[in-house]
Parts: sequence; C-alpha cells; structure tokens
Amino acid sequence: MLYSTLCLIALGSGGVRGSLPALGADQFNPKDPKEKKALARYFNYLLLSITAGACFGVTLIAYYSVYKSWAVGFLISMIGVCLAFIFVVLGRPFYRVVPFGDSPIITITKVIVAAFRNRKLVFPENHNELYEVSDKELSFDQEKIPPTDQFRCLGKASIIRENSTPEPWTVCTVTQVEEVKILTRMLPIIFSTVIMNTCLAQLQTFSVQQGYIMQLTVGKFDVPPTAIPVIPLFFMSILVPIYEFLFIPFARKYTKHPNGISQLQRVGVGLVLSIVSMTVAGLVEVKRRNHANSHPPEKISLLWLSFQYGIFGIADMFTLVGLLDFFYQEAPSGMKSLSTSFTFLSLSLGYYLSGVFVDIINAITERVTENKKGWLHGNNLNTNNVNLFYWFLAILSCLNFANYLYWASWYKYKNVDLDFKPKLKASNESPLRKEEETNEGVEERRISASSPEYKEIIKVKGEKTEESQVGEALKHIKNQS
Repeated sequence: MLYSTLCLIALGSGGVRGSLPALGADQFNPKDPKEKKALARYFNYLLLSITAGACFGVTLIAYYSVYKSWAVGFLISMIGVCLAFIFVVLGRPFYRVVPFGDSPIITITKVIVAAFRNRKLVFPENHNELYEVSDKELSFDQEKIPPTDQFRCLGKASIIRENSTPEPWTVCTVTQVEEVKILTRMLPIIFSTVIMNTCLAQLQTFSVQQGYIMQLTVGKFDVPPTAIPVIPLFFMSILVPIYEFLFIPFARKYTKHPNGISQLQRVGVGLVLSIVSMTVAGLVEVKRRNHANSHPPEKISLLWLSFQYGIFGIADMFTLVGLLDFFYQEAPSGMKSLSTSFTFLSLSLGYYLSGVFVDIINAITERVTENKKGWLHGNNLNTNNVNLFYWFLAILSCLNFANYLYWASWYKYKNVDLDFKPKLKASNESPLRKEEETNEGVEERRISASSPEYKEIIKVKGEKTEESQVGEALKHIKNQS
C-alpha cells in the first residue's frame, strides 16, 4: 500500500510539474511585446509560490506530522491538493488554450525516419529548395523557423525527391526539422545541470542527518530536523522579490537585456553558486565534527547549516527559473510542455545520481583508506568524512561548469521573429526581406515583386499582425499593376 501511494504521488507530481509551468506561460501572448516581457516575471512568481507552499509544508505540516500525527499531516496535504484542483477547474473558462498539434514524439520520429531515408541525397545549396508549407496552412499559434546549418544530417529530412509529392514519413517541413534540432541542442544543457541537482539531493539528505546531532533549539523554539529544508526556502522567498524588483532593473541598464541577463547566463550563475555552497558545506561539516568529537556532549547550533543552504537557495533561484524560461522560450510551439519538463527531468536524474555516487565513493574509498572504511560508512557522521564527499561534489561541479560553458556558448538560439514570421517564399514566389523594428512601429523595408517597378517601401505604424502587413503589401502591388 505504501509503495503504491508513493507511485501515485510521483505520477501526479510529474504531471503537474510538467504541465503547470507551460499552462501558465501559455496565457501570455508572445506577439504582444508587453506580455512577452512579462513572461520571465511569471516564472519568478511561479518559483515564489512554490517556495511559499514548500515553506508551509516543511514547517506546519512537518510539525503536526512529527509531534501530533502523521495522519493529520497527510490530511492537511490532501485538503490543499483538493483546493488547488478546484481553483484550476474554476479558472478553466478564462484560460487561453493552445490548440493541440501532433505529438512531439511523432514529429521527432517522422524527422528521424525521413532523414534516414534521404541520407544519400545531396543537401541543396539554396534553402528555398527545401520543403515548407505555405503560411495559409499555419494556425495562429504556429511559427515558421528558418533552416540552420547545424545537424545537416537531420536537415535532409526536408529534401523533396525529384518527381515526387510530399508525403508524411518521406519528407518533413523545414520547421519540423528545426524543432527536432532545437530539442537536440537542448540536451547538453539539460545534462549540464544534473550535477547541481545531485548536490541538492545530498544537502537534503546529509544535512538532515547533521541536524539530528546539532543543537535544534533556536531561541524558544525546538526545530524538528525535518524542517531544516525551510532554510533555503526562506532565503528564496525573500530573494525572489529582490531579484525581480531590484536586480533586473539594475542589470537591464548595463546589459540592455529585457530580463537583465539571459536565461543561460542565469543558469551559469546558479551553477557557480552551487560550487560555493558545496565548498561551504564541507567547511561547516569539519567544524561540526571537530566540535562534536572534542567537546562531547556539546553541539553547535543548527543555524550553521544556514550558510550552505542559503547559498544553494540563491543558486536554485537562478537555475530553476532560468531553465524554465529557457526551455519554454526556446521550445517549438507544439513542444512547450515537453521542454519545460526537461527541468524536472534534470532534477530526477540528479537525485538518482546522488545515490549512485554514494555507492561508488564508498566502494572506492573503503579500498584505499587505511581503516578500510568508506567515507560514508555507517550512520555515525562523527566518524565519517562527509566533508570530503562535499568537496568531491564541489570539484565535480567545477568540471561540470566548464562543460556547461562550452555547450552554452555552442548553443544557437532559435531564430524566430514572432511579430513577423520568417518566410522561405512569399505567395507570389518573391522573397520577403527581414523586417526591422523602429521606435515608430514595425517597418517592412522592401517587398520585391516579379517586376522591379513594383518595389515599394511600406511603413506600418502601430502593432499589426503578419497577415495584415503582407495583405496590405500585396494589395498595394495589385493596385499599381
């Protein structure tokens, strides 16, 4: 019964974590500059709400579970989930729901199959020879992505064979190919954050064990060891508003970036802070162990753990929001939920890897140490070397950060202008030159018709959709003819 319940909780949590960030982000219109700018703020507020709920869980619910009854703690949690479900259902009529498209798995499979079938074809020098649907076949929320030179083996999936008609599983559009390329470019970023989540898992296990043998009285309150994780949550709850209202406006003045710093830069800052946190964690453990062994039965205060937890809380604030924003912004229009789930995929892999590291480190160190005991043997931390394990993770995080820098600099951002989608060809088979944004509105620099006399510069002030701009241009050309 217990394992069945845990599996159901894992299943429900996976569904909520994978769909909730994308559902909230879908409420912002990416074609509206103001709403597009507010999208990053939404992820900050999402993190703030998560930390606020977690603070409630590891304090009040943990207190009732430990000192009253576990049944009471689970009852409070169940009531909270029921209320959340009711609020989600009540808001259903007001949601902006993105129409369902093809399954991302089907799209990925189609591109791989088509690329394999066309592997012997020569890639054309002119990208206009690749297959792409017309703008009329696209829905409002779909975007057209221009071809890139990375992963040209996948790009062959959009080559049309001579004397053949486009059919599914034989040829894919350029946009479908680029969507798969985007997911492929994301993979190194995902795996570069796994080590940080491994460090988080160790803090949430060994630090709780440390708490049991530390002074748990803070002022007049006895803090249960299960409430120790409230320390990073407390720091995050304070720092998220500071980051939103102070850091972003300050950084924006120097970087000119609408979010202060880019998503990948934000993730990089979190990785650096995780290294600092693990280094500090090792130093705190040395102090705790030396004091416990030299002055028994005296114990140092639980507040010593606030240093490592506080630093890691800041790191998590940078990394979690940065990853959610990055995966959502960069993901293709039909793969938003899939891509935001990558954040929690990295989290789950990190937690799994933490257990693997513990077993590997114990197996290796028990062979090389003089006492033939591993760094993490037994349950007595006063005779273990948890500090060495923390420093091992810090060194591993340094190597991982170098790896992340390489892949972050290699990553090619999605080249899509949501206000005016890029095109391979216009409806009259003449190329459309890229638009430029000015302070007075959107200016389409030039539209070339089949004859040179039809060239005109069209200025459109205010916000207009792509269809109105192109329609106005073609209407003007028709009147001239």
